[in-house]
Amino acid sequence: MQVRYYKEYSQCLGRDMEFKVYGHTGRPILIFPCQCGRFYDWEDRGMCNIAAPWIDAGKLQIICADSIDGESWDNPGPCRPRIEQHERWYHYICDELVPRILEINRENGPDHTGRILTGGASMGAAHAVNFYLRRPDLFNGTIALSGIYSSRMFFGDYMDDLVYANSPCDYMRNFPAQHPYYDLFAKADKFIMCCGQGAWEDDLLASTLELRGILESKGIHPIVDIWGKDVSHDWPWWEKQWPYFLEMTLGRP
Repeated sequence: MQVRYYKEYSQCLGRDMEFKVYGHTGRPILIFPCQCGRFYDWEDRGMCNIAAPWIDAGKLQIICADSIDGESWDNPGPCRPRIEQHERWYHYICDELVPRILEINRENGPDHTGRILTGGASMGAAHAVNFYLRRPDLFNGTIALSGIYSSRMFFGDYMDDLVYANSPCDYMRNFPAQHPYYDLFAKADKFIMCCGQGAWEDDLLASTLELRGILESKGIHPIVDIWGKDVSHDWPWWEKQWPYFLEMTLGRP
């Protein structure tokens, strides 16, 4: 498996940002780390090795982004500066990292513009779904494991324009009919949200079901796969779910 490390300056954030790329070609998937996690966590937890059959077959290229959750969602300070910092990171991802992903991906394969997947577990799943729903022109589906899809857990009753724009249960509830994104959602390869019913999954399960209901009321039908009451909010279960949904999305390696 080809592995490459990058450290590049972000104009949006005014600092160097790190990311890693796994694989030489294939369908790109942008992975977001868990809450306050780092770009190397997916590798450290063995998730890249689990995906090795798809990577080695040239069907998948994983790009692991870095997070700044400690400055935004998980920051105990005032709400407005927190969400403004998140929005700067959002623009780093969309305006700076996505073009680099496409540039790197095109080195050894076809142009996947508009066909990048997003993915992650826990807070990474929250980011994955938010980026996909906000920018289906850039992203073409997601594999989201045990995500939270409302701002309430981190911002409580506080709401402003930027919190709203990053809280899928809120903005999708008011998603307008005839929006041009409907065509893009319809063309997505897979929109997957998975959650267990075991330990530490209660809030995540409720959020997943809430978003499913909102989306279905708008005619958007994600694949929502609810696993058993023994399935906890933890890596051993995400390690099982990850290859299951990779095969569902990409086929057998």
